[in-house]
Amino acid sequence: MIVLTTLFFMWGFMTVMNDVLVPHLRSVFTLSYFESMLVQFAFFGAYFIGSLLYYSVSTHRGDPIQRVGYKRGLISGLLLSALGSALFVPATFAEVYVLYLIALFVLGLGFTLLQIAANPFVAIIGPPKGASGRLNLAQAFNSLGTTLAPLIGGALIFEFFKGTNAVRWPYLFFALLLVLQAIWVLFTALPEPPRAEMNTRSNAWGHPQLRRGVIAIFCYVGAEVTIGSLLISFLGLETILGMPETSAKQYLSLYWGGAMTGRFLGAVALSTRLSAARRAPVLFGVGALLFLLLFLLNRYTGGLAWSHVWPMAVLITVNALIFLLSGDRPDLTLGRFALIAITLLAMASTTGGAWAMWALVAIGLFNSIMWSNTFTLAIDGLGHDTSQGSSLLVMMIVGGALIPPVQGAVADTSIGLQMSFLTLVPLYAYLAWYGLKGAKHT
Repeated sequence: MIVLTTLFFMWGFMTVMNDVLVPHLRSVFTLSYFESMLVQFAFFGAYFIGSLLYYSVSTHRGDPIQRVGYKRGLISGLLLSALGSALFVPATFAEVYVLYLIALFVLGLGFTLLQIAANPFVAIIGPPKGASGRLNLAQAFNSLGTTLAPLIGGALIFEFFKGTNAVRWPYLFFALLLVLQAIWVLFTALPEPPRAEMNTRSNAWGHPQLRRGVIAIFCYVGAEVTIGSLLISFLGLETILGMPETSAKQYLSLYWGGAMTGRFLGAVALSTRLSAARRAPVLFGVGALLFLLLFLLNRYTGGLAWSHVWPMAVLITVNALIFLLSGDRPDLTLGRFALIAITLLAMASTTGGAWAMWALVAIGLFNSIMWSNTFTLAIDGLGHDTSQGSSLLVMMIVGGALIPPVQGAVADTSIGLQMSFLTLVPLYAYLAWYGLKGAKHT
């Protein structure tokens, strides 16, 4: 789990670096909202292409990871990701936008393979009942990466480095880190689940909970990535707070920090090792510690005072209460969180000032467990079809490629950026249905 959580951390960090790249490249190349969202289209489009290829191979020749093992799958994904990160260097010399998109596509292909291998690996190496808790724990470290990325990446790109160096040196360093992680995995003994025979053919699509879960993953990733991509621009609107990028990145960090907090709380709430009596004090204790972490991070990286962040403490408390009310049921928690996200979207789209800002930032808290709960509900009972099912779910990360340009195009019209967030309501409505009804086995 220690090795795996570092992988989750790294791809979380690198994914949210895209949210920092969007406004940077938008200003460098003078792009529209739609054109700047091609950053997410290239990166998350790679998830669709890579997973589609994986699914095709597993259907006709047997599941590759079931045959070669999870360890080799993880190493291959890390090395491919390192190559994508290194490709940013020639892109900065050429100063051509398309080359940045190609580098993002290769980076996304590497993370595709990592996700296909790592997510089900975490779920199946322990008792099925604790699968959602384990995956929420791993995803919490993923969210630690997404929380730190706006702070570290924003400082590197907006403040520390200038010009083409703002992208060149950070991504060269990331490539080196990914290679070092691959070496670490190579020399670590990882437990391998039983492998399928060479002639085994997978048929994950035959499971109804997986088919519905595929759509749910598309909706979740599309909505989460879109909000993160446009949050800095949203806070810059005069009707909201007219906030500069260097300040807005702190609240982007709180958005992703909320996802991290919710995932740690989800790991506690869905744990099979805690009695009902101990769950509440542990839950609120973890929530308090994570709020303190978020406050200190933003206090010493952006100068945010208590008066700027206290609403986050209230939101974390509400989040923990809903976890307690939902018990250890991942389906019920998913449905309720999606309904709350719809309410928050309505507030962000129709109010102004700090109310609108906190409504949008708070969605990160309630997005938190959506990936983990949806993923484990969808692969529950798949057996040897698990890796192929994982590739189908990872394929639907393409939602992060398609939904941001759609909302970007809407924001470019007379509707405007603020009201364009209502386009995400149907996505959360489907997630609510999946959690409350669609995940049931039939």
